[in-house]
Amino acid sequence: MKSRNFKSLLTLGLLSSLTLAACGADEGSDTASSSGSKEDYSIIMVTDVGGVDDKSFNQSAWEGMEAWGEEHGLEKGPDGYNYIQSDEDSQFVTNLNTAVNNNFDLIFGIGFKLQPAMTDVAAQKPDQKFVIIDDQIKADNVASVLFKDHEAAFLAGVAAAETTETDHVGFIGGQESAVIDRFEAGFVAGVKQVNPDIKIDVEYAGSFGDAALGKQLAAAMYSSGADIIYHASGDTGNGVFSEAIDRMNSNPDQKLWVIGVDRDQTAEGEYDGGNLTLTSTLKGVGQAVQDIANASMEGNFPGGEVSNFGLAEDSVGITDGALSEDVIKSVEDYKQQIIDGDITVPEAP
Repeated sequence: MKSRNFKSLLTLGLLSSLTLAACGADEGSDTASSSGSKEDYSIIMVTDVGGVDDKSFNQSAWEGMEAWGEEHGLEKGPDGYNYIQSDEDSQFVTNLNTAVNNNFDLIFGIGFKLQPAMTDVAAQKPDQKFVIIDDQIKADNVASVLFKDHEAAFLAGVAAAETTETDHVGFIGGQESAVIDRFEAGFVAGVKQVNPDIKIDVEYAGSFGDAALGKQLAAAMYSSGADIIYHASGDTGNGVFSEAIDRMNSNPDQKLWVIGVDRDQTAEGEYDGGNLTLTSTLKGVGQAVQDIANASMEGNFPGGEVSNFGLAEDSVGITDGALSEDVIKSVEDYKQQIIDGDITVPEAP
């Protein structure tokens, strides 16, 4: 369960002149032109509101795009790879159209919140190739990628249940949706699998970009006795880490933990006395971005297909983090039971 790059999803056989600066992309992205050949293939992602530095979902996708660029000797910009940051939902359609008008060969929409906007734009631009992450769109020019987040969340629940000293843990979600429901359902099921008597607080921030509210929700949970909080809330989760760090710095004798999401968030847990990231659930978003970009560049764009990746495909998981050897062993046992079909993890609370 070491934190590592996921195996190529494709090798597993599971996937058969505007200025961008105005919409949040960096300077130097003023024009773009691409014929679609391997030599000048270009890709771009439109972020959710968290941005590429959310230390979570969007950042994972961007890191996959950067890895793709490095693999092919391409640089960030109009002739390689780039992003357009969305600061609010109302910008999704505009940002997607900006990507289309800049002639990028492949456009990624990062997160389920972009699904309605991409559905509309893809219907208007049938010759443009799109990818939606964390949702699905029925269109020949859109590839859809889903992840079995509930399976990784179940393992996080097991880790929390076997680590808590107060028999009280918490879950903080971003915006209520089918995707975040999977995180909640899996986490609760994992905790209850180990000990049904553990108390579980569940709260939603209604946003993936409100760190201040994340800090407030975490403060209430820790004050009520929870010693471990799992967040699935993007940039909002940075507030959860902030609250835990403040409490640990002011009272080193207490022991509080945060479970990170989507990428290894060990760095976010550093404080004066050590590190409070218990573990992080992993999601191969970056690898999916890299694989689909490669397939599309080779003429094998999986348009109209829906791919759903989980533990069996080594596409979700958790890090060893600060887990004890006994907990790691237990988590591995539960992981195998899920892969073997002995445990079915619920997808909804």
